[in-house]
Amino acid sequence: MNAPLPLACFDDARALEQIGAQWDRDIVAQLAQYIGVPAKSPMFDPQWAEHGHIEAVVRQAADWVLAQKVPGLTLEVVRLPGRTPVIFFEVAATRAVPAGSNVAQPTVLMYGHLDKQPEFAGWRSDLGPWTAKYEDGKLYGRGGADDGYAIYASIAAIAALKSQGLAHPRIVGLIETCEESGSFDLLPYVDALKPRLGQVALVICLDSGAGNYDQLWLTTSLRGNVTGTLKVEVLTEGVHSGDASGVVPSSFRIMRQLLDRLEDSATGRLLPAQFHCEVPPERLQQAQVTAQILGDELFKRFPWAHHDCAGSTLVTLPVTGDPLQALLNRTWRPTA
Repeated sequence: MNAPLPLACFDDARALEQIGAQWDRDIVAQLAQYIGVPAKSPMFDPQWAEHGHIEAVVRQAADWVLAQKVPGLTLEVVRLPGRTPVIFFEVAATRAVPAGSNVAQPTVLMYGHLDKQPEFAGWRSDLGPWTAKYEDGKLYGRGGADDGYAIYASIAAIAALKSQGLAHPRIVGLIETCEESGSFDLLPYVDALKPRLGQVALVICLDSGAGNYDQLWLTTSLRGNVTGTLKVEVLTEGVHSGDASGVVPSSFRIMRQLLDRLEDSATGRLLPAQFHCEVPPERLQQAQVTAQILGDELFKRFPWAHHDCAGSTLVTLPVTGDPLQALLNRTWRPTA
């Protein structure tokens, strides 16, 4: 038996060729089949259990993973009562912790989801949410990119690593089916699976965007969010507007004043200093390079509204026309 090779010997060109061939030969067809199933998230399909669509895509993905026969891989579809299922897979480590070390075996966690957004309107006449179409190197249909590809990409990457005999830490995968509904089922599974997750040292979340189709993009962090419910009450019951107007203060006006304490309505800048931070110099430099690469593509990707009004065209404009400032706005700066 050959000893595992050190990571420095990883042949990325070979891995790319292997994964690309498997993608074209097999995974695109798997994703096309996945697109055909309306596995809408529970928020959009309260009868998800009765309809069986989520169960169908989970079973398809699980069967495919097992058919790959990745050495050291085990898989289980975990089900908690009343909750959407998750796929949990584990690949045993081939890189041992040094004898006598008090450091736990590190675990890499790979994450994705199989539930989908609903159909919505606006599909091109020859496209549809549940009908896959491959055109110009792109696969159209609901869910293929968000996030059906995740489990297939995870296993393809692990298989490519295995094929080169490379040492690796323990790897686990957690594929949920409630993400588009806010992942309200995920935390109970994390709690239930905590003893099996191990000492997670790295989380790889295969559920993000890309700047373009010309480079490989990695999302290294995301902004957090603060949510709340603002309710303004000025009366204890409804009254006729003709009687109250001008006497009772407008709840909308009060709400507008409250929001003005948070946001400059002219510029969109959030006012409380607590929301702001200093951008690290290396991140600013990276943003500058990214802005040079993407340029106007940062703006062209959005479906800006425009209307003809009395012979004039009214067009929605971006907050800023500077690609660097736009990047910083959507990454490091707070926005409402």
